[in-house]
This record gives sequence, structure tokens and C-alpha cells, in this order.
Amino acid sequence: MKWGILAPGTIARKFADTVIGMNDEQETLVAVASRNQEKAEAFAAEFQIPKAYGSYEELVNDPEVEAVYIASPNNLHFAHTMLCLDHGKHVLCEKPFTVNAEEAEILYRTADEKGLFAMEAFWIRFLPLYEKLQEIIASEQYGKLRHARVNYGFLAKGARRERKFRSDLAGGALLDIGIYNLGFLYMMMGGVPESFTSEVEINEFGTDSFSALQMRFPEGRTAQSMQAIGIVMDRQAALYFDEAEIDFPDFQNARKAFVKPTNGDPYTISCPFEVNGFEYEIREATTCIHKGKTHSDRHCPEDSLAVIRLMDQIRASWNMKFECEK
Repeated sequence: MKWGILAPGTIARKFADTVIGMNDEQETLVAVASRNQEKAEAFAAEFQIPKAYGSYEELVNDPEVEAVYIASPNNLHFAHTMLCLDHGKHVLCEKPFTVNAEEAEILYRTADEKGLFAMEAFWIRFLPLYEKLQEIIASEQYGKLRHARVNYGFLAKGARRERKFRSDLAGGALLDIGIYNLGFLYMMMGGVPESFTSEVEINEFGTDSFSALQMRFPEGRTAQSMQAIGIVMDRQAALYFDEAEIDFPDFQNARKAFVKPTNGDPYTISCPFEVNGFEYEIREATTCIHKGKTHSDRHCPEDSLAVIRLMDQIRASWNMKFECEK
């Protein structure tokens, strides 16, 4: 796939590193675009990308670009994805796909109508470890999954803190990192909760610095999730079955899980990354595009929409609402 990168920030750097690290002839970086020509040129030089553009319109008008990886701020995802689709480009857009479900529905419908591939870049969905865990859950070898917990928090200071929290950029801990927590629970629980309660801390920007969620799923299963910007919390998660506990020392960069059966010796499930974890979603996007598909069956629009709708409901309970920039 001939990739263009829209918005060369930190996460775009990881994407570029991944494509290079994959050492796969069918995955190439052909162009990068920024609103600043110098920034685009510096990024292109760093990753040996042939073309650097000072506007996103130039990128989407480049006939060599087949697919675009969108790494712009959350509030711009709708506009930038629509820009790419309107110019016939396939899209892999960073999470959250949009800041509300209504706008995500529009984008997925537009991609379908145009026969173009569009997917939220929720990269942990494609990690090999989670495929193994879903097999364990489905097999019920340790009985039913009864409870799950997940935490993720980091410290942001100065200008970075402002960027993470500004309401006009659709900031806040839930959208920025809580989506990982809720996406993890969606994968493990096989859906969204029937009900939830929450506690939230709202900052001076009018967005959430911290929240603690208690969720109830079908069949009496429960889960808890804590997400924060401003509090350091290891990216830990755990699943509790009738006859085992499974711990994740880092559920986001999920290479290992520690299984502790009630009867039997503990053991480790290990699934090292080939590069850094992004390679699996990139490979999935390319495979789907080559097959002429408009979406992935492994992270389909309904999967993406289910988590976005849940975040809409949570924010509505806090009297908080975002819209993408058109």
C-alpha cells in the first residue's frame, strides 16, 4: 500500500517507524502533509519519504497516494477523513474515529457509498495476545468471565497538558486514553455494558481529568475502569474467571499475560510484537483494501460505533458534548 501521512505528530512518527520496520515491499510511505511546509519536509527527511506537502489538499490530490493515515487532533478527524474520502483515498484514522457517534456513522456510510476502505486505528484490537485471550474466554476452560478491571493514567504538563484538555480540541482523559480501556473491555466482554455509574473530575478547561466507571454487563458480569491525565497509573488490567485470574502488566502494549489458575500452576502467555504493535492494524488495512472491502470484519464499523456511543452516553451523564470541526 502506498501511504500518505496527514499531520506529522508523535503518533504519526510511530506509524512511519512501523512501516519502515515491517520491511515489506507492499507497504511504502510516499508522502506526508502538514499545515507547515518546513515541518512536513523535516518529517519527510527523517523517514526518507519522497514527497512533503504544506497542505492536506495537496496530499489528497496526489494520485500516487492510495491510502491516508490520519493523525490530526481528535476534533479534526471528521473533516480530514471526509476530505480523504471525497478525493478517493482509503483511510486509517487514529482513535477516536470521531468525537461522537453521529459523525462516525456519516463517515462509515460515505466510505461504503464510495467503495472506499475506512477504519478506526484502534491498534490493540489486532494484537495476537488478544486473539489468544478471546479463545480462552470462548472455550470457558476456566469457567465464565465474571469481572474485569482496567487502569490507565499519565502525567501531562505545560503546553502538552493544555492540548490534552482543551475542549475545542475535544480533549479529556476519556477520549484520549479511556477509549483504550473501554475498547479492551468491549473485546473481553464481547460488547458494551447494560448500565454504568461514574465519578468524574472536571478541570478548568471543562473536560475530564479523571473518571472512574463501574459497569454492569449481561449475565451479571461487572467491570471497572479508571482513566486519568494528571495521575500516573500503570496500564494494568485483569480478568477474573470462575477458576482463574489473568493479569496484564501492560494491556495496551500487550505482549504478555499471566494466568493464575485456581487449580494448577501459573503460566505466562507471551506474544512478542514483530515491530511495535502497529504492524497488525496496517497489515489488516492493506489486506482489506486489496480485497476491495470497505471495512474490516475484525474491527468493523459497529465495533467502533459501539464504543463511541458508550463514550457519548458517559459524557452526556457529565453534561459534556463535543462536535468535530467541519
